[in-house]
Amino acid sequence: MGNSRPIRVLIAKPGLDGHDRGAKVVALALRDAGMEVIYTGLHRTIAEIVAAAVQEDVDAIGLSILSGAHLPLSEKLLAQLRAADLADVPVFVGGNIPQRDHAKLRALGIAGVFATGAELSEIARAVREAVEGNRTRMNADEHR
Repeated sequence: MGNSRPIRVLIAKPGLDGHDRGAKVVALALRDAGMEVIYTGLHRTIAEIVAAAVQEDVDAIGLSILSGAHLPLSEKLLAQLRAADLADVPVFVGGNIPQRDHAKLRALGIAGVFATGAELSEIARAVREAVEGNRTRMNADEHR
């Protein structure tokens, strides 16, 4: 593996949602899995989340959304990541996401959707697989 630095994950709470226990639990689980976690805190705008992703040079982004605005927030984040040349950074969404919206989020380009109560080990595995897949692709591109 060409890139052996720990996986860096940005955990963000966009919008007006004031509940962050789940985000903190996931952040701790990812840290326990050997990842570096940057937590943005509550009430972040999409622009602030993208700026933090650029500044922190993150490998993945996790959005914790309980407000019901997961589709427009995800769409906006993915568009701003593309504009910032970060389209290859996998984005995961967690929270109380209705099952009917999981496929819609994936169709937008979200790498993984985790409903409330998802297994923490499953979240860590999905993040690791997405980032390692990205690193493998990028290494292959560099050697072409």
